[in-house]
Amino acid sequence: MALALIASVGCLSAAASAQTVVRSEAGPVRVTEVARGLDTPWSLAFLPDGNMLVTERPGRLRVVTPDGKLSPPIQNVPRVHATGQGGLLDVVVGPDFARDRLIWLSFAQPTQKGARTAVARARLDQAGASLQNVEIVFAQREDPDGRNHWGSRLVFDREGRLFVTLGDRQSYRDSAQDVGSHLGKIVRIAPDGSIPNDNPFVGKGGALPEIWSYGHRNVQGAALHPVSGKLWAHEHGPQGGDEVNIVRAGANYGWPVITYGKEYVTGFSIGEGTQRADVVAPVRYWIPSIAPSGMSFYTGDAFPKWKGNLFVGALRGQTLVRIELDGEKFVREERLLTELGSRIRDVRQGPDGKLYLLDESAGRILRLDPG
Repeated sequence: MALALIASVGCLSAAASAQTVVRSEAGPVRVTEVARGLDTPWSLAFLPDGNMLVTERPGRLRVVTPDGKLSPPIQNVPRVHATGQGGLLDVVVGPDFARDRLIWLSFAQPTQKGARTAVARARLDQAGASLQNVEIVFAQREDPDGRNHWGSRLVFDREGRLFVTLGDRQSYRDSAQDVGSHLGKIVRIAPDGSIPNDNPFVGKGGALPEIWSYGHRNVQGAALHPVSGKLWAHEHGPQGGDEVNIVRAGANYGWPVITYGKEYVTGFSIGEGTQRADVVAPVRYWIPSIAPSGMSFYTGDAFPKWKGNLFVGALRGQTLVRIELDGEKFVREERLLTELGSRIRDVRQGPDGKLYLLDESAGRILRLDPG
């Protein structure tokens, strides 16, 4: 990384020394502000050199150094529909980044009719602070109007295939049960956008072959289990019914027919009920809603008591949820950082074995250290 580039143009955020100590069942935890000055940060990804890529929802991508310096906006980022919950959303670094410098971005892409969730692949030129060879590798078929429910988390599986989560766009929730629609789905594609032959709906009439699972509302957290390699994801419910799920090929996750959620305003039940034999039950659900966003399994050494735990950020809940598991079963949870009053948008484990969070409300990157 050409750090001189950042130094030469100055930085929007100097390294911060602000620290807060909070309590946890594992002992004191030091919350260190790594960087500030970000505008609605949405996703964080670590580069091999220890620097971070951070997306800002209005449409900017930045490099952030470990000591908190922000680069100027990276050039050639695709134009985004920065309206409501839409904008520049997730970013992931490719499995072969050290060789090919490729990254993937998800975003709300404007169209003549409305907007849709799309994914772009590009080569990161850090020295030139730009993206090169930008190409769209996936875009939803539907591009309705509306401001909300874009999904947009990106996860590479162990075979190098890319999972993309797609929201139901709120007003089109019934489409989540239609396997001929991209709304309310998780799809699985090759890095270039082609469709893997072993996807569950390949060759099935009326179904889109890129679909991996369906019946989702708005998945904004996803991660591979470090042992099994299975995709885990969580999604927003309306008034309650936020879910953590193990995402299986071809499976139905119920929305909006089977859900623990309630209608906004009226509080009436939605759909047929909370369980059905052909619908996968969640590992964990929340009533009332915590508005989950960002998700990471912890495998580091900084917090030995947290190994194997699942961490989920919360927007409305303004907390970091630590979930203890017994295999694939929920055991219990602990809510951390409630003292901060922060909307936690993303959760990532750093190369140093510590947890890094995006505080959307204050435009900060936070790091958790043992107290």
